[in-house]
Amino acid sequence: MSKAYDRVEWAFLEEIIRKMGFKPRWIRLIMKCISTISYSVISRKYLFFPTRGLRKGDPLSSFLFLIYGEGLSSLMRLAQQEENFKGVKASRRGPQISHLLFADDCIIFREATERGASLLKRILREYRICSGQIVNFEKSTVFFSSNTRVEEKRIAT
Repeated sequence: MSKAYDRVEWAFLEEIIRKMGFKPRWIRLIMKCISTISYSVISRKYLFFPTRGLRKGDPLSSFLFLIYGEGLSSLMRLAQQEENFKGVKASRRGPQISHLLFADDCIIFREATERGASLLKRILREYRICSGQIVNFEKSTVFFSSNTRVEEKRIAT
């Protein structure tokens, strides 16, 4: 994600926290922690009040960003259930894994098909619209298994 902490939309975060079952009191406390800040530039005469974003270095921000990523996880799970979005299995009897999230990084596993690529683009577009997060394609890489045909690689990227 590109400038991930700076792009956190507070309303989206609040909605995710609510859907995760947090009590209203906790939601108010969390939102107060992230929204009652101001910044001043050199002279301290002018204060700036942000309307989105999380403070880097704040211990709470890391946890809140993990919760924020639940929005993408929910979209991926929904696609797995409704549209047969296939991930990979680490073993024959293991669960299918469609994605892994760590801080502001995401690893996505899927079939190298045109349908899979279109579905992934749709999921990322929907997440971008709802959350404000943007995929940094300059820092993104696509890997294929050794048995993926050249034509499938071309279609999937």
